[in-house]
Amino acid sequence: MTSINFGRFPAYTAYPAVVPIVRVACGAVIHRYIDTSPISPSGRYLAVFRLPHEEREPAPGDRGEVLLVDLVSGEERVVAQSAGWELQVGAGVQWGPTDDELYFNDVDVTTWRPYAVCLNPATGARRHFDGTVYQVSRDGRTLASHNLTVSRRAQRGYGVVLPEEHTPRNQGPVDHDGIFVTDVATGRTRLLVSIREIYERARPSLRIPNPEEHEYYVFTLKWNPQGTRLFAILQWSIPDPSLPDQTRNRRKAVVTMRADGSDLRVALPPDRYAGGHHPLWTPDGDHIVTNLTVGEGAEPQLGLVRVRFDGTGEQTLFVPGSGHPSTNPVCHQFMVTDAYPRESVTAGDGTTPIRLIDLGAGRETEITRVNLCRTAADRRPDAVRAAYRVDAHPAWDDGGRYLVFNGVHENTRAVFVADLAGPLGLGSSANPNGDAVSN
Repeated sequence: MTSINFGRFPAYTAYPAVVPIVRVACGAVIHRYIDTSPISPSGRYLAVFRLPHEEREPAPGDRGEVLLVDLVSGEERVVAQSAGWELQVGAGVQWGPTDDELYFNDVDVTTWRPYAVCLNPATGARRHFDGTVYQVSRDGRTLASHNLTVSRRAQRGYGVVLPEEHTPRNQGPVDHDGIFVTDVATGRTRLLVSIREIYERARPSLRIPNPEEHEYYVFTLKWNPQGTRLFAILQWSIPDPSLPDQTRNRRKAVVTMRADGSDLRVALPPDRYAGGHHPLWTPDGDHIVTNLTVGEGAEPQLGLVRVRFDGTGEQTLFVPGSGHPSTNPVCHQFMVTDAYPRESVTAGDGTTPIRLIDLGAGRETEITRVNLCRTAADRRPDAVRAAYRVDAHPAWDDGGRYLVFNGVHENTRAVFVADLAGPLGLGSSANPNGDAVSN
C-alpha cells in the first residue's frame, strides 16, 4: 500500500491540528462521499471532481472535470469530463477494486440519458453502461443506483440535472422506479426492487391510508462491505405547488434487503427516523450507524446510534451526534464525523470540527476544524440548507489510516487529507520532510 508523500502538498494551517494534514486539491473540487474512499486501492491516487462553477446549482449540460491527483509526486491531471453531476457528490466518482477501474456518471445531452462510465485512467479506455452508478460493490461486480434523474425531487445534490421535461415525478408507490443494479461483466441494468415492492413487502409495514396522494422516491442506497445487503432511504410526501421539493413535510424510512432484493426489512421506520440523518453500514455488514434523537424528557439530544439491519438491537454509542458519521474500516472502535454549521458541536462561525470518537474510551478528539463557508452569506441559516452548501464529508481510506475531507480554502472548495496513524495507534505518521512512511 503506497503511503502519501505529505511533503509534496501544502500543509493545512488554517486551524490547529493534532495530526499532519495537507491540502491535496483546490479550486472548486470535492470528493464523492463518506461511504467510498477517494484514494485508489493501491493508495497512489486521489480521484475528485472539479465543479465548473460554485455560485449556483448545475444547469443541464454543464460539464465538470474528473481529476486525478498522484499522492506521491503531487501531480494532477484531468482524466474525463462529465455532465452527470450535482453539488454534493459530484459525478459519483469512485474506484472499483483496482486502480484501472474508475467509475463516474455522465449524461448524453442529445438524448438526456444518464449512464455510468468505467475509465482506465492509465490507458484512457472507457466502458459505458446501460444504467447509472451510485455505489460499486466491493468486489466490483455490481453497480447499484437509485434513479438519478428524479432523486432531486427528494433531495438535491445527489443525482444528475436534466431539463424539467426529462425529470418526471413519481405519483404513488410506482412499479417502474426503485433500486437498479448493473452487472459489470455484461453492462446490463435491471430493476432489482421497485418502490411498489418496497411499499408492499417491507417488514414492518410501510403502508399508509393514502399512498397515491404522495410522491415516492429512493434517493440514496449503499452496499454493506460484504456485498450481501443494501440499504436505501425511501421518502414520500404530499406535493404542494407552493413549496420547493426540499421544504415539504417529508417522511423517510431506512429499508434493507439482500443483494437479490429479497428479505425487505425496515431498519428505521419513519417515526423513529424523524430527526435522524446520515446512516451508514458498519464494517460487520449487519448494523447501521446513524444520527438519531435519543433520551427522554423535554430536551432530547442527537446521538450516534447503532441498529441492526432488521431494526433490532438499537444501541446509543455516543452523545452528542452530528454530521456524517462513519466507522474506521480497520480499527472498529473509532468513528469520525463532522457537523453542520447549525449543530451544537460547532463554534458557530461557519466551521466544522473533524471529530474522532473513541467508542472504547467514550471520548472524542477534535482533529481540527475546517471552514465550510465561501462567503459571509453562506453563514445564514437559509444558506446552510441550500443545495450549494459545502459539507466536509470525512471519508476513511480503505486501510483505515488516512481521512479525506472537503472544506473551503481562500473562498473555493478544496480537499484535504489527514494522517491519523498516531491517534489510531498504528505506530507511524507522515514524515514532515516529505518522505513516504509505511505502516
